[in-house]
Amino acid sequence: MYDITFIGHVCYDEIVPFCGEIRIAPGSAVLCGALAAARIGKKVAVITKLNPKDAHITKAMTDAGVEVYAIPSKETSYMKVIHSSANVDERQLILTRNAGFFMMDEMPPIHSAYIHLAGISDREFTLDFIQAMSKKYAGLSADMQGFVRQTGPSGEVAYGDCSGKREIVRLLDKVKLDVVEARLLTGRDDIFAAVETIEGWGCREIVITQAEGVHARCDGRTYYEKFTNKSDVGRTGRGDTTFAAYLARRMDHGVSESLRFAAALVSIKMETPGPYRGTLEDVLQRVRKTEVHHANDKEA
Repeated sequence: MYDITFIGHVCYDEIVPFCGEIRIAPGSAVLCGALAAARIGKKVAVITKLNPKDAHITKAMTDAGVEVYAIPSKETSYMKVIHSSANVDERQLILTRNAGFFMMDEMPPIHSAYIHLAGISDREFTLDFIQAMSKKYAGLSADMQGFVRQTGPSGEVAYGDCSGKREIVRLLDKVKLDVVEARLLTGRDDIFAAVETIEGWGCREIVITQAEGVHARCDGRTYYEKFTNKSDVGRTGRGDTTFAAYLARRMDHGVSESLRFAAALVSIKMETPGPYRGTLEDVLQRVRKTEVHHANDKEA
């Protein structure tokens, strides 16, 4: 029995910064999410697809206690991330290799409180797969980046609306987006209007990240927590880490506490390149420090 199971491609990330050296390292939503959840004490599994010769890129997860189920594929996904300006939210993505769609008959027989579909492009999950998973698992969530990141013939990823968005969202217990994806899917510039629109499609719990912080909407109430990072050098994986931390805390805490916890954890992560490397106590200390800061601001 796992606390959280992440399903999605593990990939090579080639990060091309606006200033600085190019770096290539194992990445993906699955990697960032699984490591964050495992390092704060949750029992985590990953179901991924890759070429068996690249199995070593899952080592960071297995070293952290994550159980990895690797489905053999001809290719291992490879994503090039180009930052063309100092704005870390402006990125060009190119998927040069792709491991292929997940199929139900490939899924290992696992039991998990939460199942999160953590795709990096629209080449991982079909509507049929999501429908089948929703019948099998009650705690199903998905990152909408896996549907709006649409891959062209040359591998360049363009953001586009998803025709099956309402049906996908309706099948989910929780949904994760960033502010760009929310605007694209709803046609609304106001984040509060966007989240209410998505809620109307039939999902009761929604998490939306943006540069300054993270919003949550649950049962008609909206919550917000500001990020406290001093640097953006670890920007890649921000949303994936935020939602993983939120899910992990949400197992036994309310929405407000879970959001505060997630904002603290990802703030620490963004101050260092790569996935989250800290502990549960590191996050709790950042939460306490933030609460003291907020209290002082109110007194002033």
